[in-house]
Amino acid sequence: MKIFVIGATGVMGRSVVRALHGAGHSVVGLAQNEAKAELLAGIDVQPVRGDLFDVSLLAEAFEGCDVVCNMATHVPVGLAGMRPGAWKASDRIRSEGARIVSSAARLASVSRLIQESVSVLYADAGDQWIDEASPVAVNRATEPVVLAETSAEDFRAPGFESVVLRFGAIIGDDGLTRWRLDRARHGQPVGLGAPSAWTHLVHADDIGSGVLAALSAPSGTYNVGAEPVQRATLTCGFAQAVGRTDVGFMSRLVQRLGGERLEPLTRSQRVSSSRLTQVAAWKPEQPEFSAEWLTELVS
Repeated sequence: MKIFVIGATGVMGRSVVRALHGAGHSVVGLAQNEAKAELLAGIDVQPVRGDLFDVSLLAEAFEGCDVVCNMATHVPVGLAGMRPGAWKASDRIRSEGARIVSSAARLASVSRLIQESVSVLYADAGDQWIDEASPVAVNRATEPVVLAETSAEDFRAPGFESVVLRFGAIIGDDGLTRWRLDRARHGQPVGLGAPSAWTHLVHADDIGSGVLAALSAPSGTYNVGAEPVQRATLTCGFAQAVGRTDVGFMSRLVQRLGGERLEPLTRSQRVSSSRLTQVAAWKPEQPEFSAEWLTELVS
């Protein structure tokens, strides 16, 4: 198939491109300038000029594609996310951008849309298991993600299918993982929420296989990630990766200062990804978090 990947040069997009190439698919990417076109060509992605916020140009770029996969994000890293206006670009991409992608894909008669989402949408459920039918908790931080999911759902009609993938928190060669590792090296706390709370993670390598599964899965929403772990286990993993015994959790004051933007990252979310396994035989290559996930980043 010919698959258009938006955000192909990001950590998620690169994983998707590798998986698609491995399965024999042709990959096209969005190039807003010559520099981005060169980056895409460097990972064997056909660059097509366009603009995420111009529906006509985007529809023209999508012509002839079987699937559009929207992996575009622009998430601030670490404490930078607490600065005024830091989330403006990210919010626009997930609200306005996702709506335009959905509209352009329909105009270009693309038959399937895959939309990136995040599992932090779910409400805090303590020790209870969470699946795709579990309630979400929407605040200022998560509302743009809900809007992105709604745009994908609105795409559905006879002959048009869409899949929403709610990924766990990424552990890989991304800005947030490296920021946490840097803090851990200096003995600074990296944990958020309660140590006994649960968190849903995904190894960067498993993002691509999740998208591959979404190519054939029925329209719907699916969680994608490893087995959930308690936050103390995650924090300990970062400490072990840098040769420390413990690095601890951020103070309640810091978490309060983070307000609505930080709150979803403190929820207890024991998320199951079994539905995608049941309908599309997807299995993560990295099913359980350990410090080994971070080995390549600290070597």
